Amino acid sequence: MTTTLDKPPAPTTTVVPRPEPLQEPEEHRRLGGPRRDDLLALGGAATTGLTLAWLLFGQLAPLSGTLGFAVVAYLVFLLVYAVLVWMDASGGGTSAGPAVRDRLLTAVLGSAAALLFAGLVLVIGFTAARGWHALPHGSFYTQDMQAAGPLDPVTVGGVKHAVAGTLIQIAIALTVTIPLGITCAVYLGQVPGRFSRFVRTIVEAMTALPSVVAGLFVYASWILMLGFEKSGLAAGLALSVMMLPIVIRASDVVLRLVPGTLTEAAEALGAPRWRTVWHVVLPSARSGLATAVILGTARGIGETSPVLLTAGATAALNADPTHGPMMSLPLAVFTFVRSPQPAMITRAFGTALVLLALVLLLFSLARVVGGRGPGQLSPRQTRRAARRSRHDLDRFEAAARAVDGPTATLTSNPAPTEVD
Repeated sequence: MTTTLDKPPAPTTTVVPRPEPLQEPEEHRRLGGPRRDDLLALGGAATTGLTLAWLLFGQLAPLSGTLGFAVVAYLVFLLVYAVLVWMDASGGGTSAGPAVRDRLLTAVLGSAAALLFAGLVLVIGFTAARGWHALPHGSFYTQDMQAAGPLDPVTVGGVKHAVAGTLIQIAIALTVTIPLGITCAVYLGQVPGRFSRFVRTIVEAMTALPSVVAGLFVYASWILMLGFEKSGLAAGLALSVMMLPIVIRASDVVLRLVPGTLTEAAEALGAPRWRTVWHVVLPSARSGLATAVILGTARGIGETSPVLLTAGATAALNADPTHGPMMSLPLAVFTFVRSPQPAMITRAFGTALVLLALVLLLFSLARVVGGRGPGQLSPRQTRRAARRSRHDLDRFEAAARAVDGPTATLTSNPAPTEVD
C-alpha cells in the first residue's frame, strides 16, 4: 500500500515571461553633419531659386540687374527650403516649427560665411592675377624705385625701400603698443574703480578713431609743436595710436578669461598682487595676448594716411627712422596705382602681394611666440619646469637645514623627473 508521501513530486514548470515588443527609439537630431535629405533639400531649393529668378529676369518679366537677380533667387531659395524642411519634419505638423527655424537660420549663416569666403578668395585671386608678373624678378625685392621711371619695365626697380620702411615702422609701433597696451589691460582688470571705468570708455572711443585723425594728431604734436622732422619714428608713433586701443580691448577680454581660482590660490599662498599678475595671470593668457598683438598689427600695418602725413614718401631706401621721409608698403601701393602705366599697375598689385605675405609671416611669428594655451607645455617647457621644481626643493631644504640643523630634511614629495 502506497501513500501520497511515496509518490514522486510533480515536475515544476518555469513560465518564462513573454518579452514586450520593442519600441523603436525616437529619432534624434544628428550633430555630426548634414544628412543626405538636407543636402537634397538645399540643392533643390537652390535650383528652384535660380530657375525662378531666370524666368522672371530673362523670360516672363522685363526685369534686369544682377543684384535684383541675386536677391530674388536667394529669397526664393529660403522660402522653398523652409517649405521642404517643414514637410520633412514631423510630416508637416505643428511640431516642425523649431526644426524649420533652426535649419533656416543655419542656411542663412552658412550662405553668409560662404559669401564672405568667396569675397576673400576673389580679392586675393584678383590681386595675385594682376601682380604675379612682378614677383619672379629678383630686382623687385632687392632694388628701390630711385632709378626707375614710369615707363621702365617691371624688371627695373622694386619694393626694397617699402619693405624696410614697413618693418621699421611696425617695430616702433609694437615697441610702444605692447607694454602700454598690456599694462593698461592689467590695470583695467586688476584695479576696478571709477577711474578704470573712465579709461575703458576712452579706449572704446579710440577704437573708432579715423586713421587720418591719428596722423594729424602726431603731425600737430610731434612735428609742428615739438619741431621734429617727418620720419619713420613719427609714422611709428601714429601707427601706435591706431593699434593701442585694439590691443587694450583684446588683452582686457583675454585677461578676464583667466580662471579666478588661479589668482585666489596664488593670493592664498601669500603672493602679492604684482607677483600674481606676473607669474600667474600673464603666463596663463600668453596665447590670447599674442592674438591681441596680431589684431593690433593687422590694424596698423595696412594704414596709409598716417604714414603719408608723418613720414612722407620717397623712392629711395631710408633705414634711419629718425631722419628723412620713409616709404611703407601700403603707401607704395597707393603711389604705384596712381600711375596709368601698365608696369606701375603691375608693381602696385605685386606690392600688395608682398604686403599679404609679410602680414602672414608676422602672424606666424606672433603665434610661435605666443606658444600653446594654458596647461599645454612643450617638452622644453616641461624640462624647464622640472628644473625649477628641483631648484625650489633644494632651496627649501637649505632653508630647513639652516633653521633646524644639518640633519633636517624635508619629507615632501620628490621633484618631478626630467622629461626627455
